[in-house]
Amino acid sequence: MANSTPDATVADATIPATMSAMLLTGHGDIDRLVYRDDVSTPRPGPGEVLVRVTATAKNNTDRKAREGLYPVKKGEMTSFAMGGEPTLVFPRIQGADIAGRVVAVGEGVDAARVGERGLLDFNLYPDARRDINLTPDYYGHGADGGFAEYVAVPSDQFHHVANAELSDAELAALGMCSYQTAYHMLTSAGVVAGERVLVSGASGGVGTALIQLCRIVGAIPYAVSQPEKAEALEALGAEAVIDRGELEAFAERVLEATGGAPIDAVMDLVGGEMTDRFIDTMIQDMKARTTYPRLSIAGASGGNISEILWTRIYLYQVRICGVSHGTREEAEQLIAWIRSGELRPVLHAAFRLSELHRAERYFVSRGSGFLGKIVIVPDAQWDAHGASFALAASSPSQEPRP
Repeated sequence: MANSTPDATVADATIPATMSAMLLTGHGDIDRLVYRDDVSTPRPGPGEVLVRVTATAKNNTDRKAREGLYPVKKGEMTSFAMGGEPTLVFPRIQGADIAGRVVAVGEGVDAARVGERGLLDFNLYPDARRDINLTPDYYGHGADGGFAEYVAVPSDQFHHVANAELSDAELAALGMCSYQTAYHMLTSAGVVAGERVLVSGASGGVGTALIQLCRIVGAIPYAVSQPEKAEALEALGAEAVIDRGELEAFAERVLEATGGAPIDAVMDLVGGEMTDRFIDTMIQDMKARTTYPRLSIAGASGGNISEILWTRIYLYQVRICGVSHGTREEAEQLIAWIRSGELRPVLHAAFRLSELHRAERYFVSRGSGFLGKIVIVPDAQWDAHGASFALAASSPSQEPRP
């Protein structure tokens, strides 16, 4: 019989009563993020583990939720409430992609898990179904996340990853928020081996994940990014890199890169005026296609409203898939690829938790040297898990760590 804890938690005796955390106190600018060192340390409930956080990857969703950029009606400043009731309440600790070590277990959890290093499946699943997730929410939005020293999470969603070749910061950079979104974009569009896939926003966390995942499933990724990032993206697996500028000739330049063959599926993280350009890359020569054109969209960094002729959608039979998060099955497949070494981190830099304001500013204004992820490390863990990945003070566009 497993060594479980029917009536109490099994814990590391060094766990303090309070912890440091960055609290989001309301919608707005970074001044709504307040650093405190007197936040009550959570305790694990039944079926949960308490994790001492060593690194948490920064995601664009942190900023968008803070700024209230998840409206479902025009003119709203809010965050999503897919299950009906708002789940983002203040104060909230953000941070979804959490790496760390188990320091306590709740009722029903094997005490042998204390000491395990792992990575969180960031989803707040509405039910136990493994193949569908219709009301997506996540740690750092509907429940407290990893911009803190400790977090309590479901034991079955904190996956043990022992890989000695991965530092904790690198493990956080492989977090589910980017990789599961990317994988769900591919599965939603039914991408298979041999297909040509256009990846927009290719230098960010989801974009770099898409490039790797395309190669794993046998698809051929074409990246949309800045020319100065081409070498790094091609090293990661991109077949070619197409300059995102010169919109009038964009489709022609994509077709030049593919040798005249149409793109089979587009992974759209940009929206705005680019979406119509992306569709152009799939419908240039329908006789050359063997499948329907497919567009998966999981972001709108270029604008939340796109002008598209619906006749182009239905006459060319374009399939459009809206993507938010993913499923338990997909998360478990990603963990298997991490453990096997098939997925590798693209870590740009680390910042102390107390410097989250600086990290937020850097994330928004990132320059040509930015590729992949930045991670946030609790100050108490900085020397062990963050210092070696610090952004060089003399180099604001520090090269990424592949």
